Amino acid sequence: MTAFVELDHSGPSATDGEIAAINLESARRGAWARFARDARLPGAAEAIVDQERLAAQFLGDLDSLDRLEGLATQFARVDDSSRAALVEAEVASAVHRFDDARSHLARAAHMGGLRDTIERHLLTIDQASGVKLDAVLAARRRIATASGQHEDLVPLAALLADLERFAEADAVYQQAFYSYDDVSPFPLAWVCFQLGMLWGELVPVPDPHLAALWYRRAIAYLPGYVKARVHLAEIYTSQKQNGDAELLLLPALSSRDPEVRWRLADVLIAQERFEEAETQLATARLGFDELLERHLLAFADHAAEFYAASGNDYRRALELALANVANRPTRRAIKQAHAIALNVTPSV
Repeated sequence: MTAFVELDHSGPSATDGEIAAINLESARRGAWARFARDARLPGAAEAIVDQERLAAQFLGDLDSLDRLEGLATQFARVDDSSRAALVEAEVASAVHRFDDARSHLARAAHMGGLRDTIERHLLTIDQASGVKLDAVLAARRRIATASGQHEDLVPLAALLADLERFAEADAVYQQAFYSYDDVSPFPLAWVCFQLGMLWGELVPVPDPHLAALWYRRAIAYLPGYVKARVHLAEIYTSQKQNGDAELLLLPALSSRDPEVRWRLADVLIAQERFEEAETQLATARLGFDELLERHLLAFADHAAEFYAASGNDYRRALELALANVANRPTRRAIKQAHAIALNVTPSV
């Protein structure tokens, strides 16, 4: 196994991932230009939300979150319709301010926003925050059964994974993957990444070989997929393939995701390159601190994981984990907080 990634040909075909990333950046800039000319132009603000979220989710451009908050503020100043409330709800949800997002959706409903759109947003928020999951599951099943579409199957599979119904989750993810009938690599890379997470981190007995297969597929579809590189590098490091892990991480250093430098530091420590590792850890720590200052709720869980590990600050890790649980009491959040709490020595 090497850091060179090839896509086997058993999955759906898609546009070259590097070209797709270039096209995304061009579309993102074009959407901002249209918004600058006429902020109320139909679909302009909504297109920016979609494109900035892709840039953050896949390419590690976490400055996108700041741009999104600026967009929501600007749009609300010039548009007093339900559109602005829906944009504000999407942006608030993107940074895990779920209570704010619900308030914006209530305002959108009061202003006559489309009921189906609002209900879909509420489903996403309830699922992300771990509430009303029986009702969310019933709705997800109904929607996915009716449409059979990738965009409806993936959140259903994610919810099944959250509920620890792993075999069902795998089956629905596979259905979403093999039934995909478009050419964008982003949705395919996303479902591959989710399958990697499922088998590498969520199941009671992880299967790193199977997880690595799906992460490699995600990277093959989208070479700039930062999180997939990070997670695959973790597997390589655990298998003492430190050179391969380093090669995976180096192209992602240009991203704004501090986890890249954290995981690279771990690789360097494994290679006894301690001075280089300390430099990377310091940069990772600074990156997490900056993100927490601006978007605490969006990064509390990842930062807690960092401080409980290489960041070496269990008390701060516990504070962040508890903040995450208070905001979204999911099973994973509660497990994380409990695991960290076990390592915090009570004050005498």
